[in-house]
Amino acid sequence: MRKYCLLLLLLLVATGLCAQVKVAKPEDHGMDPERLARVDAVVDDAIDGGDIPGAVLAVVRRNDIVYLKAYGNKSVVPDTVPMTVETMFDLASLSKCVGTTLSFMQLVEGGTVRLTDPVKRYIPGFKPWKDPETGEEVDIILRDLLTHSSGLSAYYDADLFVERFGTNRPDALVNVISTEVERHFRPGSDFLYSCLNFITLQHILETVTGERLCDYTESHVFVPLGLKHTCYFPLRDDFRTPSRHLDLLPLVAPTEVQSDGSVLKGAVHDPLARLANGGNSGNAGVFSDAVDLSRICMMIMNQGRALQDKKLGFPGVDTRILSRAAVRLMTTIPPENASSVGRALGWDVKSEHSGLRGDLFNPETTLMHTGYTGTSLVIDLETHTAIVLLTNRVHPADDGSVSRLRALVSNIVAGSIK
Repeated sequence: MRKYCLLLLLLLVATGLCAQVKVAKPEDHGMDPERLARVDAVVDDAIDGGDIPGAVLAVVRRNDIVYLKAYGNKSVVPDTVPMTVETMFDLASLSKCVGTTLSFMQLVEGGTVRLTDPVKRYIPGFKPWKDPETGEEVDIILRDLLTHSSGLSAYYDADLFVERFGTNRPDALVNVISTEVERHFRPGSDFLYSCLNFITLQHILETVTGERLCDYTESHVFVPLGLKHTCYFPLRDDFRTPSRHLDLLPLVAPTEVQSDGSVLKGAVHDPLARLANGGNSGNAGVFSDAVDLSRICMMIMNQGRALQDKKLGFPGVDTRILSRAAVRLMTTIPPENASSVGRALGWDVKSEHSGLRGDLFNPETTLMHTGYTGTSLVIDLETHTAIVLLTNRVHPADDGSVSRLRALVSNIVAGSIK
């Protein structure tokens, strides 16, 4: 009975927070509500087709959420639980942009690091790229990591890592990346999406700040933004700020059923982040909901400034998270890189992974990113429109697909703008 009462209290708190969110009318922001509502059919089709158990969609226009809806189920194993708009999702690689990138850009604007600094400045012995024909050596720089143009391999086998080093060994992981992982091409000359880039950035941030990434991001990004349901480690009390986070686990959508029949919930799905880095990882590890992510999108569209917003449950004062100059830099494809890269700093603009933008948003002004678990963000800086689409496609098994769904939703949202 005591456990039931505690769960009920937590759900009431979550419901109260959700009740503070007031959604604006699409027509008041130059959007056709009937056209916009077509998103329901495509999301429902994805659920009916077995691609996802459920989803939460938020559409942002300027400084308002104009569409916020939950679909389907949050979980189907071990029990079927309906999806709600306050559901928290394992963001997977969205952690790269809303956690690691925003934090790292603060270091850039604060004069702590430079994008042209070689990685070996912060990680002695970090191996350069070596031309196999001439023997020429070229250092990997911070910009290469942020734009996935370093040439580092995409990943490192987590099972092999555990066999070699055990679990929760971030020091060993950084050493493997520094000295063993292959460098596939001259830095800046091509694109290869790599989780290892952002694990390396994590280590650099922790070296220069003296803080874990999760602690730095919490105190410098999530708390100043007033986010209520965004954190690392929703499962572990010792890693969270008790005054800001109650027990968030009831809000979290589960991910994949494991070989022993258990279901991952509140522990990051990504194997390297979970097993090698203990959940504090530059490539994955953030959990969040649609309203908090909408807040981040608004901040970026406001050139680094988060506005007081009582209708969305964010009272207080206007807060600058990044300078205008830092946002401009972050959202621009570096001219020093080859055109085949197509990445801004921490964000996709027009790489080979940019299909979630759809066909209608301007490819020159749209930022985006995906997460392996089924999450995605699209931010069009031209029309001040953002799409937060959160699914747990890896529940109960890693066999769902959301690539087409993301593009269809983008097209409907873009097509609803008058």
